[in-house]
Amino acid sequence: MAIKRTGSAVWQGGLKDGKGEVSLESGALSGYPYAFSTRFEGQKGTNPEELIGAAHAGCFTMALSKILGDAGLTADKMETSAEVTLDKVGEGFEVTQIHLTLKGKVPGADQKKFEELAGKAKEGCPISKLFKTNITLDAKLVD
Repeated sequence: MAIKRTGSAVWQGGLKDGKGEVSLESGALSGYPYAFSTRFEGQKGTNPEELIGAAHAGCFTMALSKILGDAGLTADKMETSAEVTLDKVGEGFEVTQIHLTLKGKVPGADQKKFEELAGKAKEGCPISKLFKTNITLDAKLVD
């Protein structure tokens, strides 16, 4: 069974003076602005790397929830951020790293087991498998 989801973008104008909008099939984002300035100059709006980070954090955390369940554990709460690094490489840009930071409250888990299971989720999440870049992880249990 294949599951298909759609994200879309519209762009008008040149690279630096143009502007675009991104939308999601679900409607969670509809016509949300992005531009050169939101990607490279820190202006308000979104950018592809931020969207990738949110998708990766969400996928990883769901994968970890399944892996925890398989180990007889259930998280009270998990919070994940994904920092996506875009670097100038040669004449262009590349995503050179993604760093996941996870904080989890998981009754019955110890730090070592939590790190082990989080590592499995990092390797196994479908979004992680998309990237040809270095993905790192800090996983911390909290009370």
